[in-house]
Amino acid sequence: FLFFFLLLLLFLLILLLLPLMVPIFVTTVFLCLSMHFNLYCVVLHFHLFFRFFFVPSRLFSIFAFFTHDNHRHHSRQSSNLNMPIKYPEARRGDHIDDFHGQKIADPYKWLEDPDAEETRAFVDAQNTISEPYRTGEFKGKFLGRLKKLFNFPKHGCPFKRGSKYYHYYNTGLQNHSVLYQRESLEDEPKVFLDPNTLSEDGTTALGSSSFSENYKLLAYSIAESGSDWNQVKVRDTETGEDLSDHLKWVKFSCLTWTHDNKGFFYNKYNPPAKEGVDAGTETDINIHQKLMYHRIGTDQSEDVLVYEMPDHPKWMAHATISKDGKYLVISLSEGCDPVNRVYIMTCPENITGILEPKKLVDNFDAGYTYIANVGSKFTFQTNHKAPNYKLITADVDADAFSYEDLVSEESFLLSGAKWIDNDKLLLNYLKDVKDTLQLNRLADGSLIKELDFPVGTISGWSVEYDSSEMFASFTSFLSPGTIYRLDVSSPDNKPEDFYQTEVDGFDSSLFTTKQIFYESKDGTKIPMFLVHRKDIELDGTNPTLLYGYGGFNISIQPYFSVSRVIFCGNMKGVLAVANIRGGGEYGETWHKAGSLADKQNCFDDFQTAAEYLISEKITSPQHLAIQGGSNGGLLVAACCNQRPDLFGAAIAQVGVMDMLHFHKFTIGHAWITDYGSADDEEQFGWLIKYSPLHNVKKRESTQYPAMMLTTGDHDDRVVPLHTLKLIATLQHELGDDEKQTNPLLVRVEVKAGHGAGKPTEKRLEEIAEEYTFLSSSLKIEWTE
Repeated sequence: FLFFFLLLLLFLLILLLLPLMVPIFVTTVFLCLSMHFNLYCVVLHFHLFFRFFFVPSRLFSIFAFFTHDNHRHHSRQSSNLNMPIKYPEARRGDHIDDFHGQKIADPYKWLEDPDAEETRAFVDAQNTISEPYRTGEFKGKFLGRLKKLFNFPKHGCPFKRGSKYYHYYNTGLQNHSVLYQRESLEDEPKVFLDPNTLSEDGTTALGSSSFSENYKLLAYSIAESGSDWNQVKVRDTETGEDLSDHLKWVKFSCLTWTHDNKGFFYNKYNPPAKEGVDAGTETDINIHQKLMYHRIGTDQSEDVLVYEMPDHPKWMAHATISKDGKYLVISLSEGCDPVNRVYIMTCPENITGILEPKKLVDNFDAGYTYIANVGSKFTFQTNHKAPNYKLITADVDADAFSYEDLVSEESFLLSGAKWIDNDKLLLNYLKDVKDTLQLNRLADGSLIKELDFPVGTISGWSVEYDSSEMFASFTSFLSPGTIYRLDVSSPDNKPEDFYQTEVDGFDSSLFTTKQIFYESKDGTKIPMFLVHRKDIELDGTNPTLLYGYGGFNISIQPYFSVSRVIFCGNMKGVLAVANIRGGGEYGETWHKAGSLADKQNCFDDFQTAAEYLISEKITSPQHLAIQGGSNGGLLVAACCNQRPDLFGAAIAQVGVMDMLHFHKFTIGHAWITDYGSADDEEQFGWLIKYSPLHNVKKRESTQYPAMMLTTGDHDDRVVPLHTLKLIATLQHELGDDEKQTNPLLVRVEVKAGHGAGKPTEKRLEEIAEEYTFLSSSLKIEWTE
């Protein structure tokens, strides 16, 4: 009303000063209103009119205050994503790189410095404009439901160490699970190590841990703010008190005790070059890893350097002690490929300096994992001439390395093996992305029996080589998990229910899940799981979330997720999980088919998954969202560049976005085995074709989907610069495109890393905001 009052006054002023222009002016206004133009049309006419007749700009600023500014405010608060959005201006530098004679601009190189004031200001501005799209009434409903369903007891598999049992347990909404201890399974457990007490805000998390051979001491690592940097401490298992031992700058480390209980092997890097840095925010490359030996009760400065590789700065060396304590096995790797060199020696009684092990396998042709040994006869799991893996035996004291097959390769993947009950092997096979377990004899590899466990995913298992007792936890999309206990000493024994997880308010009978196989671009059959409510009609309008990963030999298996249950239940959505190439679902052949020169297969598999969902009338492009994290973030961003017409929304979490520079930061060099390196001319040719940062472009007839990128300020795995440079590029290239009404946003989490160790409170907030973004992007209504 105030606006129209001022408008009336202005009319009177015009009538007094410019009577000849009144007919034209009034006619235009009424034409605008009669044709249902919005208010902005009228104001635009005023603006042009007054500028033409030299009316002072201050007079127009009054109208700007009541129209343009309010309009901008409304667009940010509205769930209508077609309203315009003003993106922050990001300075474009003039940096240019030369890749094999090709000049490639890198205008946002300055965003590689996370501590610069300009970078921090950019992050603050981005979080400000994305906030309205991830908060509001819908977030409140989703977060309330999420906290209610997520608040169920979470019980880890028990494991026995010495005379005591241990297990992790979370009452429901604790930031981190607590390690409990008890004398027997019938006793009341007591708290042994509670990571929730390590920091007030829950951002300090427990990492790996290892018991001494006499089980009197526990070496455990902790990480702060989600960083990969660890500190290692030692706890007395009888008193529950920490010793004085405190190790720093530990990363990607083993924790392996010598059997004399005097100390343990671990890995460290040199501290970041910049002094006073907040560990985890730096981007220094991680090279020259060292294998160290720490004696209990001594200062870290006295630790012994036992192995290093100065001629191979990117190699990493992990130590394993054989179960009988006689042999030290050093495994060398140079990247994320499942290949390693194996060096071995008799474990020395007194460790005082550099060790000189025998080079058992001195190439990176295959992978070898120690499973068991009887004297010098070792059992390894390997993919040597066996992409689905097999078990072999070898005499490590022989002059030359040779082996015999113990359990031959099958047509499906041998994903894991454990030594149990002294003379048996527990084998985990993955058959069409579903876990199975069987018992074999250690002596000759022959099958004892296939174990009667439910079809699903093994979310945890605990096995000791000298005990017949085992625990295994199974889960699936619709089962929060059951822990089973089994005594394998007799083949007649059956698994017993040890712990059944219950989630109040969740009824699995209302949902259905199935696995389908669709054909990719080159004819390869790709498995995909679909989950949804039984009562919805698949008519092409269903909100659908397509998830994928496709890299680093990692298998994406069914697991229970409260947020996905809410998406399927309260948002009437369809969850689709595509097991695309590049993962480990079908062994090394499947992995290699989606890496290096064949990386495009991953993107093709994912895009044809979307096409299948659309062609089968499950969903349509405007109702389809895609999601992936890390390598999956790369997947999502690359597919948005290549086929933006297929998707209505996209969430790319902590993604690898700059494929020309990723290997220059922290541990990025380890990914060259999957991606290649732009330093190599041929591999540069692969990378430049799909690098998300370098393939953003306007389309003549379509826009990009609504995009939400996410990262953490302490992510020193995939450093934030990947996400920051991409969002700046997206907004620069597409922000002024009239077709681009879908928002291009980023969410930067503070005191958070790549994902591991993130406290429950932060995880639930992030999840609720991501689904809130999806609700507004896909026009999803909340259903009770």
